[in-house]
Amino acid sequence: MRRASSGSAASAACRRTAPSAPRFVSIEITASLLLPCGGQCAASPRAGRRRIRRMLMPPSCGPGPGFPASRSPSRPRAPIIRSPSTASPAMPLLPSLRLPPSPSSRRRPPDLVYAADELPTPGALLGLGMQHAATALGLIAYVLAAAHLAGLSTHATSSLVTATVLGMGLATILQAWGGRVGAGALIVHMPDAIVVMVAGTLLLQYGPAALLLAGIVNGLTGLLIGQVIPRLRALFPPPVAGVVICVTGLSLIAPALRHAGGLHDGGYDAGSVLVGAVTLAVIIVLSVWGTRRMRLFALLAGVLAGVALSGVLGRLHGADALLAAPVFALPELVMPTLNVDPGLLVAVALLSVMAQLDTLGTAILLDKMDDADWRRADMRMVGRGMRAGSLSNIFVGLFGGYPSVTSSANIALAHISRSTSRYVGLAAGALLVLLALAPQAMVALTLIPTPVIGAVELYAAAYLIVSGVELIASRAIDARGTFMVGLSFVAGMGVILVPGLPGHFPQSLRFLVENSVIVAGLAAILLNLLFRLGTSRRAVRDLSALPDDTAAHTPHPAAGGLAGAIVDFVETQGAAWGARRDVVRRAASAALEAAEAIAAAGGGRAVREIRGSFDEFNLDIELLHSGPPLQLAGHAPAAADLLDADDDAFHAALDRALPGVSAVLLHRLADRLGAGERGGQSWFRLHFDH
Repeated sequence: MRRASSGSAASAACRRTAPSAPRFVSIEITASLLLPCGGQCAASPRAGRRRIRRMLMPPSCGPGPGFPASRSPSRPRAPIIRSPSTASPAMPLLPSLRLPPSPSSRRRPPDLVYAADELPTPGALLGLGMQHAATALGLIAYVLAAAHLAGLSTHATSSLVTATVLGMGLATILQAWGGRVGAGALIVHMPDAIVVMVAGTLLLQYGPAALLLAGIVNGLTGLLIGQVIPRLRALFPPPVAGVVICVTGLSLIAPALRHAGGLHDGGYDAGSVLVGAVTLAVIIVLSVWGTRRMRLFALLAGVLAGVALSGVLGRLHGADALLAAPVFALPELVMPTLNVDPGLLVAVALLSVMAQLDTLGTAILLDKMDDADWRRADMRMVGRGMRAGSLSNIFVGLFGGYPSVTSSANIALAHISRSTSRYVGLAAGALLVLLALAPQAMVALTLIPTPVIGAVELYAAAYLIVSGVELIASRAIDARGTFMVGLSFVAGMGVILVPGLPGHFPQSLRFLVENSVIVAGLAAILLNLLFRLGTSRRAVRDLSALPDDTAAHTPHPAAGGLAGAIVDFVETQGAAWGARRDVVRRAASAALEAAEAIAAAGGGRAVREIRGSFDEFNLDIELLHSGPPLQLAGHAPAAADLLDADDDAFHAALDRALPGVSAVLLHRLADRLGAGERGGQSWFRLHFDH
């Protein structure tokens, strides 16, 4: 007796264990929704046989959907890549540093050079850290503006800048480190632009000592928001975060154009336009067409090109300030003062609340950049990020420093370099701390020409606008969502396009309505709360009076029939709930297929009612029907023989296999299936992870 080969034994096992096929579904639906070829197998019969064989094989025989009782393995998550070849396995720098782990559910995007937990090579680490530190220091102008408003002396201004940069470095290190304090992401801090007027007033009336009390109020407010933000997920769905991020990008357009083009009342400056254009062109060319190594230093190359061109054109200034700055300096503690106008402290607290919108948007963008399967905001990560910024603001207040917030320009740099490594954040933070103690080196970095900074701001604006639109479009939107997004944009853009608008508000509110991001963010949050009124998380529709047209196999179900009612119910409720668009589409297709399966199963089965329920993590669709509960299990043909069959035998076997396609299709569309009987009524449930 000849011994059977392992391949024959496997084929035999597959024939014995393959589940059966319940019923017929049209070949058009099968080709377009089920087969990996998308309906093109007919052009290549042999390739089609291979695909169908993989589709029909049970799980024990290799890849394929099978007919499991619970979660379908047909759409598995891609493997999580933790240590690609681009990451350095061992480094002399930071040899024993172990950061708190990032969420294990992330899937590494393939286009990243260095992901969040990957350690770059020493050269890349230093280069990327320098780029991030230089980008943040380029925005130190907000601190200088507050010092100018207060009329501070050169020494007082230097102390203010030193303390501020020290706080920026500490916050960046905390954010990169993660754990209980810090988002665990490449989040770099910059001076807070929206507190310039309040900080200038405090410095003018009370001196640097007032910033200690302001820093404590700012930090405690942020800590409170960070503590409760994980419980406020409903207030910040992706469309709200998208509005904040998109308006942030739009608000950068005007200052970026002024900086890059030297715009003023008399026109523009041709030299500034040339410098800004060359800087932006170098950044774009290297980030789009450059190699992986070139992308890491695209921003640095653009900045160097802009600085070099500025030098050629005789536009480098500030040598006197550079020589006057001390080589080394330590920040000085300030004595607190309690004689501060309570109204100013209330303004500081309100501005701190508004500043958390920046942290929200930044943390969401970095989390999304680090996860190819990103679905929703990690509000715990956002809360930890708020804690890091708040603690650093309390610390910097001890030295009379200016508060900091997360930097959107550095997010653009992470996108340019395709690097989100937390080790880069540690390097950037350490460099900021060192530069704070070396004022001369810090002044050298702040002398980067304004058109160069404007070019970086233009890139950041473009990236933030597109990222915000992507977040908004990720969810299904009904009339409520349309008004929420549209009116929020109108409010935010109104502040930008009508500069005199804030002047019509009371003086006590003017500092809030002067910022377009704050106005748009508040409008989005309030409108989202308003439009949630009357929207139930559960919905029911009676289908008993509708004619059953589910077997018609039409691509667009008629509105008056059962099929059209099912699709309309799922799509309408999905938009009202703000569910993800891809999940709503799958749910509508699966509900229609389930209704057809119920009708085709016979035995007096007919769909009577459809129910839906939703929360941020789950979408459930339930079909109630007459007759016994639907059973999808059965016996499938021996699919292992299809590959070697001739065309006639192949098509004959395919005809016999089609009755089982419905079960395969439902398992592919839904994450879990269930059927049973409750109170004399049969039900069939489709569950979708959201």
